[in-house]
Amino acid sequence: MSRVAKAPISIPSGVEVQIENGTARVKGKNGSLEFVLPKGAEVQIENGEATIVATGRTRNLAIAGTARAILANLVTGVSEGFERKLELVGVGYRAQAQGNKLNLSLGFSHPIAYEMPEGVSVETPSQTEILLKGASKQQVGQVAAEIRAFRPPEPYKGKGVRYSDEQVIRKEAKKK
Repeated sequence: MSRVAKAPISIPSGVEVQIENGTARVKGKNGSLEFVLPKGAEVQIENGEATIVATGRTRNLAIAGTARAILANLVTGVSEGFERKLELVGVGYRAQAQGNKLNLSLGFSHPIAYEMPEGVSVETPSQTEILLKGASKQQVGQVAAEIRAFRPPEPYKGKGVRYSDEQVIRKEAKKK
């Protein structure tokens, strides 16, 4: 069996996990999330721990590992939440959060107004930092990728929108 799927998921207090008709519903202080379990994986909840069991063919072992990782992310998301930090590098690059909108000035002839989807909140601690928070790891990562795609970091000067832990490999300029 998959080594990932063998590990049990501990369910912290204040988090409720329900399995109905092949759908896992997880509720906690940060909201509620749903996940449709793939065929070949079943969830068993005992003593405050959830375990994933592969059923049927051996190919379902990989599916069980994936289902376990997703369910663990749902439990973490509704109890603690996820966050992603972006940095703006470049002269005149600015970010400003206004409610559920993010206004970006990235060197284009026009400002960019990015509407946050429901479930993701945005903060700007400084003009060059963006902090995204939400319960869904996938949704927070997708929003971060969409914001980064407006102006990805370029390899010569390193200007653009980058993740806070990203290292941009710099290139040397052309020689005459």
